[in-house]
Amino acid sequence: MKEGRLNFPFAAIVGQEDMKEALLLNVVYPMIGGVLIRGEKGTAKSTAVRSLAEILPKRMVVSGCPYRCALNDVDHYCNSCRERMAAGEVLSAEEASMRVIELPLNATEDRVAGTLDIEQAIRTGKKRFEPGILAMANGNILYVDEVNLLDDHIVDLLLDAAAMGVNYVEREGISYSHPSRFVLVGTMNPEEGEIRPQLLDRFGLTVDVSGDLDLTRRKEVVERRIAFERDPEAFRASYGPESARICEAIVSAQATIGKITPTEDVLDMAVQVSMHLGVDGHRADLTLVKAAMASAAMRGRDRVQREDVRRVAGMVLPHRMRRTPFEEGGLDMEELNAWMRERFP
Repeated sequence: MKEGRLNFPFAAIVGQEDMKEALLLNVVYPMIGGVLIRGEKGTAKSTAVRSLAEILPKRMVVSGCPYRCALNDVDHYCNSCRERMAAGEVLSAEEASMRVIELPLNATEDRVAGTLDIEQAIRTGKKRFEPGILAMANGNILYVDEVNLLDDHIVDLLLDAAAMGVNYVEREGISYSHPSRFVLVGTMNPEEGEIRPQLLDRFGLTVDVSGDLDLTRRKEVVERRIAFERDPEAFRASYGPESARICEAIVSAQATIGKITPTEDVLDMAVQVSMHLGVDGHRADLTLVKAAMASAAMRGRDRVQREDVRRVAGMVLPHRMRRTPFEEGGLDMEELNAWMRERFP
């Protein structure tokens, strides 16, 4: 978020329930693998992403750490924090707000991944690393607008870091790594070009959004926007209680997600759904289960239900289905829901 800019509240966005759900599921369980939001202009894609950080709980991070390592996540400390601990230092904490880190469309690989000073490494034997956007993204939301217009190798770099939670940089045989655990959110307008299927498959969830055709909701969109533009502070304050409620639900879900173990029944359902649709590989099965776990946690449960799998199927599966060159894309969710209810009542 830019300094001084007041964002439209996440809680005030009318409709677009799948988009909001996909964003919240990834916040609760970032290992889902991010979300790609596709839709025409003016469908609140950027608004939703930029407002998301304001409803997220604050984090306790290691004071003085350049990567803002989470204090209690020792397994994912950066090298600097590990060295400080090994030297006997007691690491102190500071509170940090989650931020939306926006990736410029023209960002180079060095700007994204960071750079190594090869000359100094050769001369002194010490590595000097200049952090990039993936360092800033650690513990935050990495937002890529018009992701379909990025060079493929930059998208690959982002998806690799999102999947592993680590950014590896190697130059001239010298390597460096640091934690890069973030929520990846991409938005795009399909009219401006598509993403190749190999990259599309690696986004955990995909949501298609469009303008609302319901007269009442469309009027509500206009009314809320005008009210916000007239008095942003008063409008945001009016949604303060609802924003606080969403934040509390996120905190509770994040505490619950580590206690959830999917049952044999849920695993069986996820695998059979993927096989029914002829989805290649195992990424769809795994993402179905992870998203269903996050769905259960967001609803205050420590056990996944079949309804959770049904709820997230439309976000996990459509972009992973096999298509012939002349076949219309898309998933008939009515048919799939009927099949799931018949097979898994």
